[in-house]
Formats: sequence, C-alpha cells, structure tokens
Amino acid sequence: MAAIDIANVRKSYSSLEVVHGVSIPIEDGEFVALVGPSGCGKSTLLRMIAGLEPITSGEIKIGGRVVNDLPPKDRDIAMVFQNYALYPHMSVAENMGFSMRLRGASRSEFDCRVNRAAEILGLQHLLKRYPKELSGGQRQRVAMGRAIVRDPQVFLFDEPLSNLDAKLRVKMRSEVKGLHQRLKTTTIYVTHDQIEAMTMADKIVVMRDGGVEQVGAPLDLYDNPANQFVAGFLGSPAMNFLKGQIVAGTNPVFRAKGNIELPLAPTRRVQEGQAVLGIRPEHIYIDSEGAPAEIRIIEPTGSETHFVAAIGDQEIVVVLRDRISARPGEHIPLRIDPSKAHLFDPTSQLRLPRL
Repeated sequence: MAAIDIANVRKSYSSLEVVHGVSIPIEDGEFVALVGPSGCGKSTLLRMIAGLEPITSGEIKIGGRVVNDLPPKDRDIAMVFQNYALYPHMSVAENMGFSMRLRGASRSEFDCRVNRAAEILGLQHLLKRYPKELSGGQRQRVAMGRAIVRDPQVFLFDEPLSNLDAKLRVKMRSEVKGLHQRLKTTTIYVTHDQIEAMTMADKIVVMRDGGVEQVGAPLDLYDNPANQFVAGFLGSPAMNFLKGQIVAGTNPVFRAKGNIELPLAPTRRVQEGQAVLGIRPEHIYIDSEGAPAEIRIIEPTGSETHFVAAIGDQEIVVVLRDRISARPGEHIPLRIDPSKAHLFDPTSQLRLPRL
C-alpha cells in the first residue's frame, strides 16, 4: 500500500490543455473516486498515474517516490479496465497469473497467489474455464483477480462496471467495496456514475473541464456542495434549482418567478438580491400551507413516488416515500424544508455561505 500525491499536474496535446493543474492528496489505503461528465479529464488523469500517458508538467508521487518518468511496470500499480482485456485462449487461472508467468515465478508461488485471489473473489470453481464460458460479472472478477495476484501498492479502476447490466452493477459495486475493505490497498476508481462514487468511495473528486471542482467525503459533498455544478451532479434525481430573489427580514423568503414565496430558515441571515435556490427532491413535501404547484408527470417506483411539478413557470422533481392518488394536471401545495435549502450566486454559481 502507498499514499499518492498528485501535485499541479497538467496535460496538453499541442496547444490544447485538457488537465489544468490538478492537485489531489490520496492517503495510504484510501478509496478515491474520480467522478465527472464525459470529457472532464478523469480517465486521462488516471492514465497519467498509471504511466500510460506522459504528463506535461507537475509531479506524481506513489509511496513517496516521484514516478513521472517511470514506465508502468515499475510503478507497482495494477489496473482494471472497462473491457476486461482477458486472453481468450487462456483459462481463468492462466489469465489471473499471467503477470507471474512473465516474471518467471515458481509453480508453487503461482498456485498460491492465484488460489488466494480466487478465494477472495469466489472464483475457485471457475479456474479451469475459459473467458467465453463466463458471464460478464465473472469476467470482471477475473480481471480484478489478475490485479490482486500482482499484490500492487495501488489499484486503478477505469469505469470497470459500465459494460454490465444494472442489477449486476449493483452486485459488483458491493464486491469491489468489500474487496477494498479486505485488502486495504490504495484505490483510485474512475466513473461517470455518481451513485457508484457515493456508495463506494472514502473520498470523491468531482471534475469538470479538466479541473477539480470539489474534493471531500461523499456525504459532505452531498450536504455541502461548493457550487451549483457539484450540487446538481451528485444525487439522483438531481437537485432542483429555482431562479428568483432573496427577500430579507425577520422571516426571510425566496421569491421565485411567478411571485411565489418559499420560506427560508428564520435563523439564516441573508442579503437581498438575485439568487438561485437549490433543494433536493427528497426535501420537498405536500403541505396545506405550501406553495401551489401543478403536477406534470408522475413516476411510481414502488417504494417511492417521483413526480414533476411546476411552481410558477419552473419545474421541480419531488420524491415522496408515500404513494399519492393525484393525477397530472391537478394542483397540490408543496413545502420545502428551509433547513435543507441551498442558495447560489447566479453569476459565479458558488454556494452562498450560511451566515
């Protein structure tokens, strides 16, 4: 295991800079998720850590050693890719132990390490099979087993679950997290799926356009987003944003378009002016004293009811634990939880402090 220090790393292709001075400290044994939309630079950053892409400037340290100019094989890392990359003519055991064959390991060491990895991943009964005889989830576990056999200081995962169906991805998320809890190996996990990042990581790095927007523990980022981008990216369904203005006073309110007033926490000191109010779907309730809203779409999921409603001319998504009998076109009163509301500057998109 090893700590990783990424200091002011940049990546350019000719005159185009795609990673802009990224700095991320990663502690020994930590599970860190790099998350963001396609094209944000997360996979490029991972490949630079792995040594598959040269860095333009900056410094990467693994275990206190600068690895900028080291080839991948000398960085003591193991990488799991999205496409499994298994050899079709080799058995599961041979695929898992291929790196040991290359370095001339003895048969006893080969068997010991392969059997240990197979036991961790529940692959003992599949060691003699070939990739074509495996399901997608089994192939991904073989790819993970190949990484475990190397016993590296660092695991690097590049969107390893994106080729799996939804149910299998949920199962594999638990397996990857359980693997980290058992091995305690420093792990960097790239994904565009914020649910994967929230459920698996000790720390999340939210990236956009080649830069870092915010770094922190999953629930800290969820509860205290630095800006509107992070607030909208984390959470499913996404946070609602309403344009309007703050009206200060003894009982401050947010006046949304259409002259609809939503109360803010009475203890919150605010400055009057234009703002964006952010509220998560689960922090909105049906209440007789709430603001009038028109139901547009209802989506029952079984355990919850999701619906889209219009407050004035702005739409919001609401998530209720209860089932409702209302229909599209009907009007209901909605109340937000003022203590859970966020206010953002409409120009900078930064979250306004809770004074």
